[in-house]
Amino acid sequence: MADRIVDVWGTRTPHERGTEWPTRVDQHLAEGVREEDVERWVPSACVLCSNGCGCDIAVTNGVMVGVRGRATDAVNHGRLGPKGLYGSWAWANSPERLTRPLVRENGRLVESDWETAMGRVVDVSRRLLAEKGPLSHGFYTSGQLFLEEYYTLGVIGKGGLGTPHMDGNTRLCTATSAAAFKESFGTDGQPGTYSDIEHCDAIFLFGHNMAETQTVLWARILDRTRAQDPPKVVCVDPRRTKVAEEAVRTGGVHLAPRVGTNLALMNGLTRELFAHGWVDDQWVEHHTLGADSLRETVEPYTPEEVARVCEVDAEDVRRAARIFGESRRVLSTVLQGFYQSHQATAASVAVNNMHLLRAMIGRPGAGVLQMNGQPTAQNTRECGADGDLPGFRNWDSVDHVRDLAALWNVDELTIPHWAPPTHAMQIFRYAEQGSIGWLWISATNPAVSMPESARIRKILQSRKCFTIVQDLFLTETAEFADVVLPAAGWGEKTGCFTNADRTVHLSRKAVEPPGEARSDLDIFLMYADAMGFTDQDGAPLVKWRSPQEAFDAWRECSRGRPCDYTGLSYEKLSGPSGIPWPCNEDSPEGTERLYADSVFNTAPDQCETYGHDLLTGGTVSPTQYRALAPGGRALLKGAAYEPPHEDTDSDYPLLYSTGRTVYHFHTRTKTARSAKLNRAAPDAWVELSPSDATQLGIDEGDLVRVESPRGAIEVQARIGHVRPGTVFAPFHYGTWDLDEPARAHPSRQANELTMTVWDPVSKQPYFKTAACRVRKIAASGRPAPAPAHTASAPAPTRPPGGEGGADAVTPSREHADAPERPSNPPRSV
Repeated sequence: MADRIVDVWGTRTPHERGTEWPTRVDQHLAEGVREEDVERWVPSACVLCSNGCGCDIAVTNGVMVGVRGRATDAVNHGRLGPKGLYGSWAWANSPERLTRPLVRENGRLVESDWETAMGRVVDVSRRLLAEKGPLSHGFYTSGQLFLEEYYTLGVIGKGGLGTPHMDGNTRLCTATSAAAFKESFGTDGQPGTYSDIEHCDAIFLFGHNMAETQTVLWARILDRTRAQDPPKVVCVDPRRTKVAEEAVRTGGVHLAPRVGTNLALMNGLTRELFAHGWVDDQWVEHHTLGADSLRETVEPYTPEEVARVCEVDAEDVRRAARIFGESRRVLSTVLQGFYQSHQATAASVAVNNMHLLRAMIGRPGAGVLQMNGQPTAQNTRECGADGDLPGFRNWDSVDHVRDLAALWNVDELTIPHWAPPTHAMQIFRYAEQGSIGWLWISATNPAVSMPESARIRKILQSRKCFTIVQDLFLTETAEFADVVLPAAGWGEKTGCFTNADRTVHLSRKAVEPPGEARSDLDIFLMYADAMGFTDQDGAPLVKWRSPQEAFDAWRECSRGRPCDYTGLSYEKLSGPSGIPWPCNEDSPEGTERLYADSVFNTAPDQCETYGHDLLTGGTVSPTQYRALAPGGRALLKGAAYEPPHEDTDSDYPLLYSTGRTVYHFHTRTKTARSAKLNRAAPDAWVELSPSDATQLGIDEGDLVRVESPRGAIEVQARIGHVRPGTVFAPFHYGTWDLDEPARAHPSRQANELTMTVWDPVSKQPYFKTAACRVRKIAASGRPAPAPAHTASAPAPTRPPGGEGGADAVTPSREHADAPERPSNPPRSV
């Protein structure tokens, strides 16, 4: 028996390099349900992180009652993490589910019907189109819908309305991943694969607390590091996470740079590769451009200079660079510690640079995973539901736009390619100004997740913009909407999604959605039909009615592009494992690694972008790009380090950084409705270093006020393992207390303090570089609600908190006795 709240990563199955990762099947069933009681196991994959673990949903009496990992799936070999086990399905039976549309009457949301609700959406849409045109419309979606839904939304927005104002919350999460790939390799798409863990000599995790954000992937690493001939781990993180502890244990390095200085560190590591002759000069000469310029850019960043800027030890910089430079196979992963911090794209591109300089790409154990944070973030980017064109096409390429227009049979000028696509931060700015008067938000909660959340609340409250929210629950964002549409969730609809290493899974419908809730695909189709969108021949623009038909349409859209799906089908995806794209005639079983032939997608007629200046964000023109004659070579790009937009001073002497905990996903709309997960991390907190806490007179659990120039929160303090001078806060907690529906907590929302500032290339906002101050309000006499078994564990001698409890016990292959009922009463409209 394993308590997967306490034992987050489960039982170890160590194995040596080059051998297959052993199978371990994890399973959890609801209280009183035995394995023999399960009527059906429905194939799917977990959607509570970007790992994409293959699983089967247990169904009894038309209700989801549990989940188990799929032993044959290449992604997880049967394993599931705590969120997958306890939270992937528990929310579905919540009495708080939206079951009927809501419309605003006299300032209040009241229940209505689909005809009335969609009628209002369409009436306002038609009026604004007539008065102002398509630039009055905006869409803000998620990284949690299905491929078929994103593609349908992309066709509606770009081919039907013709608006450039489309983006997803992937802009907050992993837009920098896509941007870094485009700048280095020409197009989006992960070069590496999870199985590189089985072959590598070293693993570098750049701003990636994998132990909590991708628990099954971290278990995969632990099964290598706890065996013979383990890889060395190098961790770049301002907190002493479990990843950092493993780095020390394996003889690697934990680098804890000052928040906002990642690029200075990366420039220093890159300089060491040049200085010590760890560059594969012959390969670089044949397969890259820009090595001389990059060498010049990084030359000033000696280990001593990096130590001064980043406040790390110069010898640690040398040791980390030596591990990278002398290892034969290095796997690097990157996530929010880079993406949501200062100079995000430049720092992330620097990771690509290091791999290119060492010719460590496209072969087993030598790869890059610029990770995603959400389960279907890759599909948002592929299908054009965000600021990209479908199929990784180039906005600035006349041929790409013409090809897409022919596919959809629309006028080329309808597809808005005459200006850069509008990113999320700008979409909300336009809504604030009133130029966007109609905003459709699906499956995301910007009132909690966007930076400077007080400003976002004001925008949503304003009547300048008619807002539609499509979701499972009445979220903080839905409370402000003019129309709320009840959506079906995971297990209640059919569709595909692609995880962070390009593996495509098919998730079959297991149960019916509650009440009148509809799939996101059906909702989008309802809008398209009501608007009467047609192609140039007068036929319906959106020609599909079912998920499978939508998938077939997407396959054709992807034909010949780097993300080619033409070899995939629902039948083929019904096999024992997900399949990575590209999958086509040349690669009928999918492609495990990209760029194995050292040919990159940088040719002018193939690339997704012509690139940017990493320091300013200035675009490279088509003429300038063609003059480079990249010819399939990767691009080595660098930038000088510059200080963050906001630094500490006497009024705000500490740096503020937000992040995640293993027990929750995004704004807890699903995970807070799992009793086990909610109890493990029931409320917000902030983490201080022991030295800062002593200086401020703060003890474990004290109620503190954390302030930035934009706002404040009042939460309990955890005296933990963050580096001195830094305050860490989990961003999951919104204004609503699900255990006390009548009580609001605007003072615990981490994004009250963050800035409306974004990266010049990826446009991803910075959540990790604000200045703040902390003062004690009152002693509490009890520990903070932070988990005790993760990076948020208390520092030594401090009292622990956040135990999982006996009911969090979960076996492998056996049912658990724990209750699995939502602990929260429904909140009235």
